[in-house]
Amino acid sequence: MKKKCCMVANLLLLAWFFLDMAGIYFEDTYLVTRSWKEDGIFMVIFVVALLFFMLREKIGKYILIGWQLMWLITQFISHEYYTIFGGGEAKMRYFTDSIKLFSSENRYIPDLYHIVLHVFIVIALISTILYVSGNKKKRIS
Repeated sequence: MKKKCCMVANLLLLAWFFLDMAGIYFEDTYLVTRSWKEDGIFMVIFVVALLFFMLREKIGKYILIGWQLMWLITQFISHEYYTIFGGGEAKMRYFTDSIKLFSSENRYIPDLYHIVLHVFIVIALISTILYVSGNKKKRIS
């Protein structure tokens, strides 16, 4: 995989995640609330990891993959865990007015913003791993 594809995937993730810093509101609903106070550290760490990858690829690739993996695990514990195992009543109340693809009265299901975020994290992680593993194969041959 070329670095360009890897960078596009990571920059799409960065752009989508930036919406969390700004918030996107409509009349009586929202895509995502402004969550700089809650999630700002995630943005800072991601930007630093991405810069390391761009400027010091030898070490940056491990920092970026490590961060993406930890971020994915954190998102799973914060969202999908409740979808699978139940118990997300507080989350259901918190995200009441968010835009949803799937609605449920008795089980928490992540809203549209978080579903797309999780997909982008997975795509960025896979593309980064494929890029790094492809470069190792090139160096070995």
